[in-house]
Amino acid sequence: MKKIIICFGLLVTAFMISCDKEDLDKINPNGVTFDTYFNNGDELTAGVNAIYAMTQSNSLVSREWFFTHDLRSDEMASGGGQLETQRNQLLIGVHDPGNGLVAALWRGWYRTIHRANVVIGKAPEVENISDDLRNRLMGEARFLRAWAYYEIATLWGAAPIYTEFVQTVNGSNSKSSQSEVYAVAISDLQSAQSALPASYDDANKGRATKGAAQTLLARVYLQMGDYSSAKAELEKVVNSGQYSLVDNYLDLTNEEGEFNSESIYEVVYAPSGGAYNWGSDSDGQNIAEETVRTQEYSAVGWRNVIPSNKLLNSYERVSNGDAKDDPRYDFSYWLEGEAFNNGESIMTSDRVQGNTSVVDGVEQKVSWQKYSILYKLDAGYATSAINQRIMRYADVLLMLAECENELGNQARAIELVNQVRARTSVDMPPIPTANIPAGNQTELRKAIQHERMIELAGEQIRNFDILRWRKNGKLDGEPISYFIPNKHELLPIPQSEIDNNPNLSQADQNPGY
Repeated sequence: MKKIIICFGLLVTAFMISCDKEDLDKINPNGVTFDTYFNNGDELTAGVNAIYAMTQSNSLVSREWFFTHDLRSDEMASGGGQLETQRNQLLIGVHDPGNGLVAALWRGWYRTIHRANVVIGKAPEVENISDDLRNRLMGEARFLRAWAYYEIATLWGAAPIYTEFVQTVNGSNSKSSQSEVYAVAISDLQSAQSALPASYDDANKGRATKGAAQTLLARVYLQMGDYSSAKAELEKVVNSGQYSLVDNYLDLTNEEGEFNSESIYEVVYAPSGGAYNWGSDSDGQNIAEETVRTQEYSAVGWRNVIPSNKLLNSYERVSNGDAKDDPRYDFSYWLEGEAFNNGESIMTSDRVQGNTSVVDGVEQKVSWQKYSILYKLDAGYATSAINQRIMRYADVLLMLAECENELGNQARAIELVNQVRARTSVDMPPIPTANIPAGNQTELRKAIQHERMIELAGEQIRNFDILRWRKNGKLDGEPISYFIPNKHELLPIPQSEIDNNPNLSQADQNPGY
């Protein structure tokens, strides 16, 4: 049974605003404030839960987070005319500072930061709490704040930094450099590692662990091109002996495989009877903890986006001269004529709306299977309680392979890639192969990039990979067809932020917007 460990919080959802008019400058003597709430361990825990709740929300992992990452990668194509305008703008690169997804993601991450700042700021003052619990909760808050700053620095570059919670409308900050934003994430994750446990009991699964902090710190260093520091963090994860690849590739994105040996960090969802707060980030005890990923992407559903032809034709196939068809193709996508709903339904063309794909020269409708509830239900328009895997061990092995290759250790890099390819349900021939050479650093870099695209397809990683490889000069050709230099490297700062932050102006907008 799934454990519901992240209760939606009641706290810290807005700035404290002062007013000039005397009749508005009142304080409710019975109300909860920053000064009166955090009195014990239970209340501080509720404050941390409120941070997790924000990451679960509609602006972040439940919806706009996965859309934004996927639409900015080369993994996706439009599912058809049902794809909303603001989403299609990101897909084809015509988004501007008024784009709703960009604004939602920015707002969601800064709300996460604000909630984390409240906990970090108030935790030292809390009485009736053990030092171990206080330190752990502060570690969780720092991990979640670091995740937010990692995403902000990578997607927007230079951005405002807040390390204390804002209490007045005059508390807005100007931009800091991208390296300074990354530095906050690095500091938080270094601190979190010493405070977080390696694991939790069943009632607390889903909370940040030491391994999650190490993996996220490696991602930060890798994004910065610091391969030595990234390698050191990844080696900690590998040498812990805590993680291993699971046999069944399907268990990586289904409900039954949650919290398996490969999972490092998951955003937790729980059944709620199909309820969902569309367009809302509000939270409370009665708010559903589900995600709309299955409804947005499933073959029987809205099918707003589909896998790109480039991605689909990148899999190894006997027809292309490879030794074996890569099983991850069938594991990752729903195909026409395929059985679903525990074998009781068939994916007929008339049930799948929208555009077709061309795979190996054949036109057909291909849809995302990862995170789709269709494997056990005939309910494409349903929300689901499938946890979103944010970090998993195969990614660690492939990041470490990337580091080893860039540091000149090609033999180790090849061995790490082949660990992933040797997964029991995948069992692909080891590299080098006839079509995937690995005789030098450049060839092996391409092999690692191929393996990451296939192994991690549709898992909100490809966008950051492309951004990293482009920034660090590791791409052999531009993968994004619409890409304009000095523009599409970064997202635009939302116009609403520039309008409302007195310390930002149009001159602070990112290039090209």
